[in-house]
Amino acid sequence: MQVKFLISKMRKSFLLCLCYLVLAGLPVLAQVNESASPVEKGFKREKSFVGGGINLGFSGRSFAIGLNPEYGYSINHWLDLGAVANLSYFSENARDINNTTNKYFHWGGGGFLRAWPLPFLNFQIQPEYNFIQSTFRDFGANQTIQQRYSTPSVLVGIGYGNRTLGQRYSYFSLMIDILQDPLSPYRDQFGNAQPILRAGFGMYLRPSKR
Repeated sequence: MQVKFLISKMRKSFLLCLCYLVLAGLPVLAQVNESASPVEKGFKREKSFVGGGINLGFSGRSFAIGLNPEYGYSINHWLDLGAVANLSYFSENARDINNTTNKYFHWGGGGFLRAWPLPFLNFQIQPEYNFIQSTFRDFGANQTIQQRYSTPSVLVGIGYGNRTLGQRYSYFSLMIDILQDPLSPYRDQFGNAQPILRAGFGMYLRPSKR
């Protein structure tokens, strides 16, 4: 039990450090510009964007839906860095197996790194930390258990979309939690990872007035 506790603490510490590094790197990397002209260097408001995603997850017995508002900055023509918030609902009906149901509501946030190696293709990594409220119901025992806890996750995925720097972006992606934490909101009660389908879209901010 002590070993499991230490492993869990190490995972949480790693996630918090990863989120911090991603978020802390935003103002630093924003200073990087591909142009050699001194006039073009520094933070540019029109490279900042706001948007969000709508995610769906499902399997034979589960369903998930969520909202993910985000703020980011385009470091260059192929790399975005930013922060994201989570607000999601998950339900699972396993009455045909063990006469139980599960419902989760979770909220939290983290950072993301999104790379566009091609104009229509992106890869994303998103470390996050979530707070979960769950309701487990056992119909056989006529018992209901409610819990509150927190857990880290690292979502990775691939997406298809369109991104015009300085104007707008949109994408559809398939993501999965690569951590093995059984308490993850992206896993069912049997420990199986749930695929997350996400549609994202957003707009770039207007250039600052001079």
